[in-house]
Amino acid sequence: MSEQKRAAVILAAGKGTRMKSDRAKVLHPLAGLPLAAYPARISRALGCDPAVLVVGHQAEEVEQALAGEGLGFALQEEQLGTGHALLCAASALEGFRGDLLLLCGDVPLIRRETLERLLAYHAAEQAAVTVLTAELANPKGYGRIVRDGAEVLRIVEEKDASQKEKLIREINTGLYVFAAPFVFEALRGVGRDNAQNEYYLTDVLAAARAAGKKVRALSVSDPAEAMGINDRAQLAEAARIMRERINLEHMLAGVSLVDPQNTYIDAGVDIAPDTLIHPNVHLRGATRIGTGCEIEPGAVISDCILGEGVHVKAGTVMSEAHIGDACTLGPMAHLRPGTVLKGGNKLGNFVETKKAVLDEKAQASHLTYLGDAEVGRNVNIGCGTITCNYDGVNKHKTIIEDDVFVGSDTQFVAPVRIGRGSLIGAGSTITKDVPPGALALSRAEQKTIEGWADRKRKKK
Repeated sequence: MSEQKRAAVILAAGKGTRMKSDRAKVLHPLAGLPLAAYPARISRALGCDPAVLVVGHQAEEVEQALAGEGLGFALQEEQLGTGHALLCAASALEGFRGDLLLLCGDVPLIRRETLERLLAYHAAEQAAVTVLTAELANPKGYGRIVRDGAEVLRIVEEKDASQKEKLIREINTGLYVFAAPFVFEALRGVGRDNAQNEYYLTDVLAAARAAGKKVRALSVSDPAEAMGINDRAQLAEAARIMRERINLEHMLAGVSLVDPQNTYIDAGVDIAPDTLIHPNVHLRGATRIGTGCEIEPGAVISDCILGEGVHVKAGTVMSEAHIGDACTLGPMAHLRPGTVLKGGNKLGNFVETKKAVLDEKAQASHLTYLGDAEVGRNVNIGCGTITCNYDGVNKHKTIIEDDVFVGSDTQFVAPVRIGRGSLIGAGSTITKDVPPGALALSRAEQKTIEGWADRKRKKK
């Protein structure tokens, strides 16, 4: 294996019992991504090669969820401490000489800028170990950093700390930079002859000092960056912090958020400038929104592409839809996967679409279902129209060509094709193809019995 400047190991083998969940802790979602995706993406951004995720609990599920993150995987079958977890990645890093960044899969808030500072400080000091620390007003429960100036003498755990050491406010975050391959040699040398019968990462510090090597520490500016996620309350707090970061980034890039504290935008969402987003909007997944859009309260948009000047009205729900420029949606519309609007379209209140492609300026203003449909240009769909696409076994397509006018309360029993420029009379059930320019209607003849209602009332 050729030499590389930086590598990363991400520890993600634990179960996370305090989450009270059947799901591995590192797979719990935070702003649309699994927890472990955040350190994985930072590793890639820092140029770490290789980047190895150490898996254990639900290993297959974790590997599958993070398969697209450019990681290698190492299995920790037996849980013998964080030092042992790092040792499990040794074979994946065989021959590597350089700076080894150790991250945790349950620490999603660490910033790239902070890790750049840590790596730069480690290199400048020519240290064997550099630990990222944090200053806490209440450090109870954390391992304390015992220093002699710049040199870190040891990390002492709370239960082992003297009264004087307990007053130290600088704590160990569990994130490190190690010189490799020294760290693996040190871990094998210290072994696990201790009360817990585990390999302790902190023992590497003593091994480095014994070998005459430097051990350094760098304190993070914002302690929240190093927050580990151990339970649902901490997950919610991390989500709040991540939302604040995401929303601030969008606002500084020219997006207007009426109420940032009540706007929920996933990490993978892209929004162009001059878009206005109202409160209680949820933008999820890989959604992309063009310039000059307006998203009203209560809209939920997942994995959609919106062009420029799109107006999404209150309560609209959209998933895996592609919306062209200058469309108006809702209120209370439901666009399901496969919906494509070419531009200038209107879908009004209580309109539902699924695998429906609407060409430019086609519209359905209210109370309509369009499923498995192709709708041409300038088509007007009247209120209460339904494409009857499912016969109980198979789905069938309705094709409506350009310039068709569909009267209210129409049912298209698919498969059926409606020719260009035709007119469908209100209240019709269409079961056969309609030729271009025709009028089609299928109503029962109206029967009127004069005076019947008056006679009925007199009898009562």
